[in-house]
Amino acid sequence: MNTRFLGIGELDEVPAVAVVVDVMRAFTVAAWAFDRGAERIVLAGSPAEALALKARHPGWVALKDGPPAPGFDAVNSPGRLRSLDLGGRTVVQKTTAGTVGALAVRDAELVLCAGFVVAGATAGLLRARGCDRVTFVVTGEDGRAEEDLACAQYIAELAAGGGADAAGFLRRAAGSRAAAELAAGVREGSHPDDVALCLELDRFPFAMVAAPEDGHMVLRPFAGRAAGG
Repeated sequence: MNTRFLGIGELDEVPAVAVVVDVMRAFTVAAWAFDRGAERIVLAGSPAEALALKARHPGWVALKDGPPAPGFDAVNSPGRLRSLDLGGRTVVQKTTAGTVGALAVRDAELVLCAGFVVAGATAGLLRARGCDRVTFVVTGEDGRAEEDLACAQYIAELAAGGGADAAGFLRRAAGSRAAAELAAGVREGSHPDDVALCLELDRFPFAMVAAPEDGHMVLRPFAGRAAGG
């Protein structure tokens, strides 16, 4: 498998296949939203867009990074989201890095959004589709976020058929700047369990596929075999 690992700003062309990685916390939160029953997630380009969508669709659930804010129903925290009942709901998500990365590759033939919680299923889908050229978008810290790079490299090894040992990749993520900030409560809108939840390998059995729908980039779960299944 031919792989590239790029930050959002380093994208120089529309890739055929893109895996957008945001471990802490956008796509861990997205996976939890699907586990809590959400039907789909609309990825918003700005807080204003998220609020406009919410205003047009009062039944939708809007969430963003940072502390609670007027008009938003939830924050970008798996620890906080896991107690919500989202059965059949549409979620609108706007984050600093993850949603930005997904929107940057919206014209790719296949866009997957991932974190450690869906790593195995993501790699399994890449293998099932026979993807031989994959661009991994490392969303955090201008492409230098260690937790996102570690997860991307782990998925790449799995997808290539290698016997990847997750332990080292998870240690790198646990030692990342993002993990330290979350553990210290530096990032607003966090929960004490966020780091542990973000590092829970293969917590969910589905991959997450983003594709254009009705003028929006929409994320949906895709159930399939994990890489080792």
